[in-house]
Amino acid sequence: MIPLMELTRQYKSLEGQLDRAALKVLHSGKYILGEEVAQFEKEFAAYCGTKYAVGVGNGTDALVLALLAAGVGQGDEVITCAMSFFATAEAIAVVGAKPVFVDCTDDTYVMDAAAVESKVTGHTKAIIPIHLYGQCADMDKINEIAKQHNLYVIEDCAQAAGAQYKGKKAGSMGDMGCVSFFPTKNLGCAGDGGMVVTDKEELYRLCQAYRVHGSGENGLLAYGKKKGIEVEPGSIDFHGNLPKYFNFVIGHNSRLDALQAALLRVKLPYLDGWNQRRGEIAKRYHGEITNPAVKKPVCGAFGSHIYYVFVLEVGDRDSFRAYMEEHGIATGVYFPVPLHLQKVFEDLGYHPGDMPNAEILAGHGVAIPMFPELSEEEIDKVINCVNAWEG
Repeated sequence: MIPLMELTRQYKSLEGQLDRAALKVLHSGKYILGEEVAQFEKEFAAYCGTKYAVGVGNGTDALVLALLAAGVGQGDEVITCAMSFFATAEAIAVVGAKPVFVDCTDDTYVMDAAAVESKVTGHTKAIIPIHLYGQCADMDKINEIAKQHNLYVIEDCAQAAGAQYKGKKAGSMGDMGCVSFFPTKNLGCAGDGGMVVTDKEELYRLCQAYRVHGSGENGLLAYGKKKGIEVEPGSIDFHGNLPKYFNFVIGHNSRLDALQAALLRVKLPYLDGWNQRRGEIAKRYHGEITNPAVKKPVCGAFGSHIYYVFVLEVGDRDSFRAYMEEHGIATGVYFPVPLHLQKVFEDLGYHPGDMPNAEILAGHGVAIPMFPELSEEEIDKVINCVNAWEG
């Protein structure tokens, strides 16, 4: 079976480096935050082209902490795309805000920026554009709308580490960018991990506060923001106690651990090369898949697609998937239920037909194998099987 994604091949290619990095952490006895996390934060911020980065427990927490840092809460609305993994909308709901959905485009599958402004109300506090499948949304248009209405922009880069838009890396174009290091991602760790990147020192410090129970000097800053008062740096005396025992706002326990950071530090220098290889595979898929019963994705005019997944549209997805499996090729679905039709959001009042592009993609989209270590023979087989499918 040709897998949809495969992690052991990447591990084997870096086995010695990854093993040494893991053992170094294990021998150190320092497993939470610490030097490995601090160094990876610096390296990843530099990679993204931002001043700051905050390592957190996972990509979902990155979104939650970014929303909290932006002051989003009860009664606020956050505009996002109906086509995404559930975590995007879940994070909005977790902080007490209301997700407001717009459709994706029918070709690139990212947020339809032209549909955003009509959803802005007096309750809108932020926009979360989703860089779906590995390419960026139209950030110029989204940032323009946000500036006009004084809204935060929080980029969901869970599937787009290393993607670019007009020469800028995903995560560097809004107020904050949120990244997932889930193992299958283009830059993945050996468990859960995430990051918030930003150019704004205050947002950086607020995210630091919210990842550790709202404690310490940064927690005091968050307290001042919530209360609308100025807080002088160094104005609290901890009386020789650890600052983590002084809590000023309700936060979370969400820290990137040292082991994951060490593994990610090994992998980061290879990310651009891996993304380039994904692009080469995608180029073959685009050029050599000629079956008229299959619709291929479109790469936007102003960005580089890093192809976290390569999603086709087919008429009868179940038939196509069964056919591919019979021929020893795995496929996947990203995602079978658009967010506005998830049962948990039924009280928001959306109905089938409200987001037609997202609904078509949810019903007909299917991912074919995409990971850097695919062999040319495997790629040949995938292409030949797709072309031979009779739809």
